[in-house]
Amino acid sequence: MAQEKIRNVAIIAHVDHGKTTLVDQLFKFSGTFRENQDVEERLMDSMDLERERGITIMAKNGSCRYKGHLINIIDTPGHADFGGEVERVMSMADAVLFLVDAQEGPMPQSYFVLKKAVAKQLPVIVVVNKIDKPAARCDWVIDQVFDLLCGLDAPDEILDFPVFYASARDGVAKKELSDPDSGMEILLDAIIEKVPQPVGDAEGAFQFLISSISYSSFLGRLAVGKITSGSAKTNQAAVLATQEEGVLESGRMTKLYRFKANQHEEINEAECGEIVAIAGFENAMVGQTITDPNNPIPLETMPVDPPTISMNFLPNDSPFAGKEGEFVTSRQLGDRLQRELLTDVALQVSDLEERPGFKVSGRGELHLSILIEKMRREGYEFQVSRPTVIVKEIEGVKKEPYESLFVEVPEEHMGAVIESLGIRKGLMVHMEQDRGVAKLEFKIPTRGLLGYISDFMTQTKGLGVMNSRFLEYGDYVGVLRTRQNGVLVSKETGQTIAFALFNLQERGRLFLGQGVHVYEGQIIGENARDDDMVVNPMKGKKLTNMRASGSDESVILTPPVELSLEQCLSFITDEEWVECTPKEIRMRKIFLTESERKREKQR
Repeated sequence: MAQEKIRNVAIIAHVDHGKTTLVDQLFKFSGTFRENQDVEERLMDSMDLERERGITIMAKNGSCRYKGHLINIIDTPGHADFGGEVERVMSMADAVLFLVDAQEGPMPQSYFVLKKAVAKQLPVIVVVNKIDKPAARCDWVIDQVFDLLCGLDAPDEILDFPVFYASARDGVAKKELSDPDSGMEILLDAIIEKVPQPVGDAEGAFQFLISSISYSSFLGRLAVGKITSGSAKTNQAAVLATQEEGVLESGRMTKLYRFKANQHEEINEAECGEIVAIAGFENAMVGQTITDPNNPIPLETMPVDPPTISMNFLPNDSPFAGKEGEFVTSRQLGDRLQRELLTDVALQVSDLEERPGFKVSGRGELHLSILIEKMRREGYEFQVSRPTVIVKEIEGVKKEPYESLFVEVPEEHMGAVIESLGIRKGLMVHMEQDRGVAKLEFKIPTRGLLGYISDFMTQTKGLGVMNSRFLEYGDYVGVLRTRQNGVLVSKETGQTIAFALFNLQERGRLFLGQGVHVYEGQIIGENARDDDMVVNPMKGKKLTNMRASGSDESVILTPPVELSLEQCLSFITDEEWVECTPKEIRMRKIFLTESERKREKQR
């Protein structure tokens, strides 16, 4: 494929603005699929977790052919917690397609991804999606995009962005709102016209920066990236190198793959500017360069923003340890975390000093909870601590991360939200009211946001919208108590009984029902008061041989509150852990017996 016929474009958007649906439509309209081919929706969301949650977690590559051009499409996550995915793939793109909801406009999560694109001086094509919404306000959305780019100090050529309108669900796109509906050819033509061809010396020494790692069950690890100089052929000799360490490994490119839709297509040769997958380097890692052995020129690795949240991953030592998981030892846990480091550049792992286990640092609660969920599904059994923010010392002063929090709530719930965020040290910097909806902006420590989402949904009766993005490192605000209530802790090991739970449910909220196996020290509910209460969920009714009419009440249990993994992580305190197994998620005290907990408090 000639260099001038290649277009590499990344699609960026906020969560649920229709990015993956738009990619589906571009593939279909370009003729990538046969007419009778059965194509599933959201083709690029290949992970189970992505389909379940409706979000993009991993950045992925796809391509289609249109009018003699090869269009490589990079699907990026829309959530700032997966910013590491964006940073490593942005080096492959020559322009970005910025997708914005016609009603909501650009959201805070888009800010992070767009900032990376502007920093690389990539041209921006704006697509206003979901124009079929009754509340669509396209002119306002375009003004907001312009203001956002101005806030990012974008140069004049980026500020003069082309605008297109679309309804990805219906496969409709057009240049002006007043134009008649047409297919995706307008967007595909715009990509060919507006996206510059990839730069690079087609006759120079071979250079290929690894931006992603894929796996093949037959060939092992595949290095994915863009050829920035020279060309590649099957069985061509090459070396793996970095600027810091020089040449690391010699080998051959045993297989070359181009992308066709979201699948690999084997090829014999690839030219400068193409995005391909290369097999043959089993130790290849993101950020390394595959280059010419006679003239090795490693490329500079793109810097990655540091993590802001850390958690401890520990081997499971509860009374139920080893009963539900396949991989339970500290060594197996460490091996799995090291494998994750090969593909996730935003993750950091280090050994704990005080006990067997690992300190895992990432971009946010969602980033780490997705890792936990993936490991659970693979058969791993382990425990994790409460997420904590990474505090820095800058010029001898203790600093912690702050976030800009954007909240949209009905006016009647505004007071409760402002009060609860004030307790969490949030400072309101902007307020706007329009048509019964209040739009609030806060500057708040990241610690104050940990665990707030469930409280927020309760306060707003599920009608509020909350988004945040990293702002800066600011002054440390001291002790911050985010959970006001204590917990109900099981006194014994056994199976819960309905009679015992019936008498306990007036003490607070229960997290489990009858017939559930629990152990001493396990958290079974939330106390209505601010202290912990040790209870016996196995206590049965005292039986006598006397019976009287009306004395035997029927036991009616309130349905238990079932917490998700993210809710459990945000609920626990520093004295508690979450036990994660393939079958169950349990919360427990670090010290299981009451006597151990009392001894620890007296220290």
